[in-house]
Amino acid sequence: MRAAPFRIIAADHTGITVSNLERSLAFWRDVLGFELSHHAHHTGELASEATGVPGAEISIAVLKGYGHKIELLEYLAPADRKQVEVRPCDVGSVHVAFTVDDLDAVVSAIAASGWKAVGKPQTLKSGPNAGKRVVYVRDPDGTRIEFMQPPSLTINRG
Repeated sequence: MRAAPFRIIAADHTGITVSNLERSLAFWRDVLGFELSHHAHHTGELASEATGVPGAEISIAVLKGYGHKIELLEYLAPADRKQVEVRPCDVGSVHVAFTVDDLDAVVSAIAASGWKAVGKPQTLKSGPNAGKRVVYVRDPDGTRIEFMQPPSLTINRG
């Protein structure tokens, strides 16, 4: 790696823009088990300058769990915001991945919540992740999350 004039200390969170904060919060909290850390509301110069979006007004919920924070952002303004359908192959598409102990149970819980698996779980055949079972799911806004079950994890429910 090339030496930089600064040092990244740690990853802090993953931010996801949503169309309905309460609906998304319910999924991340009630289905995936994240804990609500706090709510925030940003508007005015702070919101506009930090995001580069003139007239931005943002309602935010921050969740924490599993060593990671998820920041859900619902932009209440500007009025001309858009909902776009980005495919995984489109430049700018981003996802977050979580390791789980039971991929089939995740897929069942997600289906019951109204989110959908994009396809069927697959087992990776080669590379450093060979043997892992993976699946992408999509929320009502189209955001993708990847779930991965390593072959070495055993399910211990007792």
